[in-house]
Amino acid sequence: NEEGVKEVTRSFFGKLYQTYSFFTMYANVDGFTFAESMIPVAERPELDRWIISELNSLIKDVNDCLNDYEPTKAGRLIQDFVIDNVSNWFVRLSRKRFWGSEMSKDKLSAYQTLYTCLETVARLIAPFAPFYAERLYKDMTSVTGCKYSSVHLAQFPECDETCVDKELEFRMELAQQISSMVLALRKKEALIVRQPLQKIAIPAADEVMKSRIEAVKQLILGEVNVKELVFVEGDGILVKKIKCNFRTLGKKFGKLMKSVNEAVTNMSQEQIAVLEKNGSITLQVEGVDALIELADVEIFSEDVPGWTVANEGALTVALDVEVTDDLRREGIAREIVKKIQAMRKESGFDIVDRIAVEIASNEATDAAVEQFNAYICNQVLADELKISDNVDGDNVVELDNAVVKLSVRKL
Repeated sequence: NEEGVKEVTRSFFGKLYQTYSFFTMYANVDGFTFAESMIPVAERPELDRWIISELNSLIKDVNDCLNDYEPTKAGRLIQDFVIDNVSNWFVRLSRKRFWGSEMSKDKLSAYQTLYTCLETVARLIAPFAPFYAERLYKDMTSVTGCKYSSVHLAQFPECDETCVDKELEFRMELAQQISSMVLALRKKEALIVRQPLQKIAIPAADEVMKSRIEAVKQLILGEVNVKELVFVEGDGILVKKIKCNFRTLGKKFGKLMKSVNEAVTNMSQEQIAVLEKNGSITLQVEGVDALIELADVEIFSEDVPGWTVANEGALTVALDVEVTDDLRREGIAREIVKKIQAMRKESGFDIVDRIAVEIASNEATDAAVEQFNAYICNQVLADELKISDNVDGDNVVELDNAVVKLSVRKL
């Protein structure tokens, strides 16, 4: 199927190439060769330990699939790992770790972890995409050195069970799910990710769930650009409604259905929480014990003023969508960073080049530039950022519905 080939080229191979390009861009600048002393996996940051765990789980699953003569399933597992876990999660959350000028332990861990993922993926895809795997493998090992002259002479990966941490994988999957829900709420409210928001509220089903979310809270907040995450219990932020599934309940209760419907509709927030947690609840209806199960009802959340809510299974997330003046100014600052980074790229600047920035005075943006001057400079490697009445050049950008002239000069 030609369209299928185009889609895999764009999604899987495109993402893999982007990840390789990202890695090599910084590795070449820092002179990373994979010859440095290896940091034990147990001593690496949680994000690194997670992707290494996922990598070894992938190796096991791919080997199992191939042993069962299921190459299509194996190929899709590799594709999901590269797109969802490596590119869309690990690399995106690790970008800032590669920016520093010094080779810190954290930065070295990021390099070693990403190299391991890419080199292992090259060997995993060798039976599926032999030529692409060969090129990727040789490009990786030409710098690091390897006793095998070809990926097809190298050993096929084997799972290291000591690196597999299923609890860590579950926590990170939870972080991905919550982030996805928050990003969907942002899209629903037309709030771009660069615009900071104040708060996420989550009702934790139990202490185990709460501790798992707490462990990945900072990753979630960084990914969705929100200031804080709080756990709530019936404080009015999250209001749930419930209604009967008449098809199933009608068969169970017959003539009692009208009374059952009234009892279900009038369930309290506490009763709904018990039903969600236990999967069932018993209500008293005309002196009869009526067992209500999750399959018998539909539970949904109602948005309250200033908040928007999403449900996904037993997980509920509420997002505070009010944009204060402070948040708006920070959003403008982040947008300025994006525009400057684009201008750096268009001008062909090297990633380590220092710059000077001038931005035309405008009442819509001046306060943001002044308040977040240091932040913007740090993000774009600018030694100075000043507001001017007259800015040379013809680079005009739109910021918070204002058209502003911007100048970037290499120092």
